[in-house]
Amino acid sequence: MSYQDLPPYLSTIAVSYAAYLIATISPGPANLAIMSTSMREGRTPGLMMACGVIIGSMTWGLLAAFGLSTLLSSFGWLMTAFRIVGGTYLLWLGYKSLKSALGSQTPQAMKTDKNRSNTQYLLLGLGIHLTNPKSIFAWLSIITIGITPDASTDLSFIIVGGCVFLGVFVFGGYALAFSTQRMIDLYRSFRRWIEGTAALIFGFAGFKLLTMK
Repeated sequence: MSYQDLPPYLSTIAVSYAAYLIATISPGPANLAIMSTSMREGRTPGLMMACGVIIGSMTWGLLAAFGLSTLLSSFGWLMTAFRIVGGTYLLWLGYKSLKSALGSQTPQAMKTDKNRSNTQYLLLGLGIHLTNPKSIFAWLSIITIGITPDASTDLSFIIVGGCVFLGVFVFGGYALAFSTQRMIDLYRSFRRWIEGTAALIFGFAGFKLLTMK
């Protein structure tokens, strides 16, 4: 698809970008994990987790563009496996957040967890996104919004590329904003409430994944 072919599709592309932007800005397991990691452990771990989430988002986006829905409809057990792994992982994150909320230790600002490497933070972020089958459904919806029957298949990759670009700003922005001293001080003041809320969101999301049909 050339640039001359794009104008008729600009409005639908814009709607797809807007839908993705709303979905990524809205509170969810990935955003919450980036925010809490940035506030607890510092900027670098938060950015590494954001990178993992971005890679996971790009992976689902590309798979959606290649037509993953056909594969999932043919192999129903694959979606069941995603639900079990993703739901269990989210419940584990909920347990960790609840444990932190009930604990008495106040985290030190900008102090990273020495037992966890940057690569591990990246893999954690990647795991959150890849084990959540709702991500692929969201991507399928976003691409469907921007694709018309007469559109070229290249259009789906244009949508994915633009959305990933937006994701870099959103997820990276969360990591940068919530690793500032002001946000860290705010976190320390409301740590129990923040971690308690995180535990509820992770727990609810995990339960929904494990029980959804």
